Amino acid sequence: MREKISACVLCFNEEAKIERCLASLTWCDEIVVLDSFSTDRTPEICRKYTDRFFQRQWLGYVGQRNTVREFASYPWLLFMDSDEELSPALRDEILEEFERPNNRCVGYEFPRQVYYLGRWIRHGEWYPDLKLRLFRKEFGRSEGQEPHDKVVVRGPVKRLKNPIWHYTYDDLADHINTLNRFSTITAQQRFVQGCRFHWSDMLLHPVCRFIKGYILRAGFLDGRHGLAIALMASYGAFLKYAKQWELCLKHKVYFKEMPDPANMKKGFQ
Repeated sequence: MREKISACVLCFNEEAKIERCLASLTWCDEIVVLDSFSTDRTPEICRKYTDRFFQRQWLGYVGQRNTVREFASYPWLLFMDSDEELSPALRDEILEEFERPNNRCVGYEFPRQVYYLGRWIRHGEWYPDLKLRLFRKEFGRSEGQEPHDKVVVRGPVKRLKNPIWHYTYDDLADHINTLNRFSTITAQQRFVQGCRFHWSDMLLHPVCRFIKGYILRAGFLDGRHGLAIALMASYGAFLKYAKQWELCLKHKVYFKEMPDPANMKKGFQ
């Protein structure tokens, strides 16, 4: 018999998307959901699919991932977000892998494909957006810088070809709101860690980000959607450094001297 898998899902106020995610995971041996005290129908929907439903205050993406793993009963963990769906082809590929004898892999990574403004994105920075999400619990954990967590494992990792589907943004306004939220988190981290602010960062990084996504990664092949995504990425890069500059102004920090991280961190807790 194959080793058992715990699907682990994070959520908050995702009543419009969570059911699609959970329905794609019913083949797993258990579904564990960690909710951040949703105020919509998310808890009710989750309890239709699992009795392994828990609620905790938000600890950040890395902290929340490492919390949900402790509720999992089985040796393999499959991390999912509430706005994602495991494709049937990836499910079959995973099950086939688990039937292989003498399989020494401790982790699997696979592409994530985004559905954006009515179409699937197949190029640019968004595809293939490889994610290591399936791993042996004893060999891996979540690390990274907020708001971008990643799973790190000790041992061999295999790449699968079929994707997770990601229904990431409802519309352009949702996309802009997310860029605004994430850029604030990143700017605060750069500031408290003592990263120097340079005018060249605010000027050059947005341009480089556009060139990378639209030209070097062939985002132009996705047409107007690819152009919109590349421009949004450039805007997000600008926001990150502009907000770091704003923090320097607020705290009267000269650009040649950076704050003591131990002192500045208190202002963002």
